[in-house]
Amino acid sequence: MTSSLDQLSAGTLDWLGANLDHFDPFAAGAGTATHQQAAKAVLELALLRHCSTWTGGPHGERLGGATALLRKLWQRPEFPRLFDAHPPSAPTYGLAFAALAPDGIDDTVRRATLARLAPAFLSPAGKSPLKRMEIRFYADKAGASHTIEPYAGLVGQSPLVTLTAATPGDAAEGDAATGKAADGDTAPLTDSEGYSLTHAAFFLGDYGRTPTGLDGDALAHARELVRRMLGHCVGQDRWDLAAELVISQFILGLDPLRTPSGAAAVECLVRAQRSDGAIPGRSAALMASPSAPAGEFFRKAYHTTLVTALMTLVLSSGRPSWHRD
Repeated sequence: MTSSLDQLSAGTLDWLGANLDHFDPFAAGAGTATHQQAAKAVLELALLRHCSTWTGGPHGERLGGATALLRKLWQRPEFPRLFDAHPPSAPTYGLAFAALAPDGIDDTVRRATLARLAPAFLSPAGKSPLKRMEIRFYADKAGASHTIEPYAGLVGQSPLVTLTAATPGDAAEGDAATGKAADGDTAPLTDSEGYSLTHAAFFLGDYGRTPTGLDGDALAHARELVRRMLGHCVGQDRWDLAAELVISQFILGLDPLRTPSGAAAVECLVRAQRSDGAIPGRSAALMASPSAPAGEFFRKAYHTTLVTALMTLVLSSGRPSWHRD
């Protein structure tokens, strides 16, 4: 890894490890215990741990505490019951819970959670292509039966193919290296579209482990959308989406550290990182105050810090033989 990526990785992983009590919804005084994203925070931590098991590198020691916490939570029947507090998300959370279970645990709770999923949820009926990709992604990892079509039938319907930028893009990629947005202050995509773009890449490419199925013009189109949105996020200090877009560049077969937009994003995140390792919010506009109480700071900082840590793990994982530009 580069020195910048090393700094981001060590700092973010250390901060997450020092704040595990805030992830644990059953810990006394936990920062997420009364906040509606408690289950989501834990599932994001589980995804980070899951990805760390195949990325290699010296991450295991820094994630040891997180792994121990997740092993404990995955064996507590009370934990998946928290999903019921968020009915629209409950089935997806339950499926992710089953998919991201740590190895070697008593999986009674996992199996019971999977058994509660309705067959209709695991079918394509009435669901967007992105939602179908998400369900297939987690169902395959969980070993759950489903009727979602293969990725080959979904890739052409994915946001990576169907989204178009709001304005013509003729800015040079080098603009991103100066910290300027690709098209001034105009976002090429809406926030919702930007996240759809990255999540489609995550699901289709399994965070860089598998081919996305994109090639030719479709691949070039997806790379250009990511480049333009990444340039905008760097210019606007949109830290969490920038980290996700860097991961997407990797999934799309690029080396982000060798693209001006990817390298600029990494340096943008380095500038945002506090001395304790945290990235203090989703963006400069939404960052937590340095004087915020610990729980409030955690709620604002944990997601972007975790996504940045995930970015460093993915970029340091090396490429499979098929993953060459």
